[in-house]
Amino acid sequence: MREPQLCNVVGRITLNAKDAKEFKEKIDDAYRVNMILDNLPLVVPYKRPNSNSLVYQHGFDVGFKGRYAGKPGEKYFINNHLTFTVKYHKDEENNAARIVGFEVKPFSVKHDYEGKWDDKTRLTTCDPHAKRSVTTSESPQEVEDKKDIIFTYDVEFQESEVKWASRWDTYLYMADDQIHWFSIVNSLMIVLFLSGMVAMIMLRTLYRDISKYNQLETQEEAQEETGWKLVHGDVFRPPSNSDLLCVYVGSGVQFFGMILVTMIFAALGFLSPSNRGGLMTAMLLLWVFMGLFAGYASARLYKTFKGTEWKKITLQTAFMLPGILFAVFFILNALIWGEKSSGAVPFGTMLALVLLWFGISVPLVFVGSYVGFKKPAIESPVKTNKIPRQIPEQAWYMNPVFSILIGGVLPFGAVFIELFFILTSIWLHQFYYIFGFLFLVFLILIVTCAEISIVLCYFQLCSEDYLWWWRSYLTSGSSALYLFLYAAFYFFTRLNITKPVSGILYFGYMLIGSYAFFVLTGTIGFYACFWFTRLIYSSVKID
Repeated sequence: MREPQLCNVVGRITLNAKDAKEFKEKIDDAYRVNMILDNLPLVVPYKRPNSNSLVYQHGFDVGFKGRYAGKPGEKYFINNHLTFTVKYHKDEENNAARIVGFEVKPFSVKHDYEGKWDDKTRLTTCDPHAKRSVTTSESPQEVEDKKDIIFTYDVEFQESEVKWASRWDTYLYMADDQIHWFSIVNSLMIVLFLSGMVAMIMLRTLYRDISKYNQLETQEEAQEETGWKLVHGDVFRPPSNSDLLCVYVGSGVQFFGMILVTMIFAALGFLSPSNRGGLMTAMLLLWVFMGLFAGYASARLYKTFKGTEWKKITLQTAFMLPGILFAVFFILNALIWGEKSSGAVPFGTMLALVLLWFGISVPLVFVGSYVGFKKPAIESPVKTNKIPRQIPEQAWYMNPVFSILIGGVLPFGAVFIELFFILTSIWLHQFYYIFGFLFLVFLILIVTCAEISIVLCYFQLCSEDYLWWWRSYLTSGSSALYLFLYAAFYFFTRLNITKPVSGILYFGYMLIGSYAFFVLTGTIGFYACFWFTRLIYSSVKID
């Protein structure tokens, strides 16, 4: 600590054909070398073109490609000399110092030495005694078969004003927070537009409808009523595949709880990026404990649908969604294993995940279901007729597929700018640290999903189509389809991924993300409609 080093030789290697080929592949694929000092990642500072602000790149490139002047053909060069700068903050009271920065400037140098190579050899290109140090890559070190490469490094220590507590700030510095504000304003416009529509429906139309329905005293008028009141005898009829709906709603509640609590913790600053993997761990544990709410939600709904086999529903809730996600994840992990990558999740960790799932999550789902099923069923505000009525011919724009696809556009529009930053931080290795913004966007997403579902549900009931249970779930859930399409668009425009396995990984993980998003947004839409239909049908008098 605080002892500068000049030209320390790490060692010398002679490349064989295989090593040279591997180095060239890594340079072609723009691989970077990452290091950590006192839990700080290594960065390469470089100036932004046309501005004075510094940008930090995580890790340094293995090497670069270039041409010799006047000679044809590209050559590969390796960065074999590193100049480290360690910044420290001095403690006033005792003479101790703490590391607050870790930077590097990589160079490529063809080192020379006299005589035979051994441990005592002095380099002529970089010599601490002659005060000759490396400052440029003027004569770079080529990567070819049978070439020798000598690796060296310098360390210099700089005193810094940055306190130890705020040493992460340079890493998390976001140069583009205007864009985030822009995205939030953009999303708020969508929300205001939708809220206006909902308010209009709620106040004008509904108020008019309800007072009109409640004045229809004479029998002749009562026979001619139209609109949503007509379907009151069918609106709470359990849908087809009602079991599956219960399962999806339960899983959605579990997911919603996990996201909400994670975001609150992250926005309050409990999940610092210096704690590697803290976010992932928190999410997994929360998912497991939210099983309680999943069981409760699916059992309550199941009982409302007059279901009796609550254990069956519980098992499906505990295994269906996590099972699908785990299967996709397992296949992706097997692919990474096949590539012999160090990024694969080891077998022990997989086992721990399965144990968490079977040992904590499943029992909690059962406990939640038991409690939910013991509660009295949610009563419908109106009686359901014995015989289902016929649904009249619908206009083309009320076609289920069309209205479902339209419904997903607005929730997606509300989040897609923030989505760009999230994708960039996942796939282009930048720190994502704007949880305050993300929390705002999440709240906007909840409101948008609820409102679009209510608006489309109201139009649907007005045209005397009472099959709203699944429609309400799919209307807001269809935004996940747009999410996946956007991920594909991002893949082809922003990322240069050529290897098939990497492509499969990208789309596999994005599939998991979109599926989770579907369950989350669908559940929000469903609960909004459930509340809305109960509200309007409980406020009209029905003979």
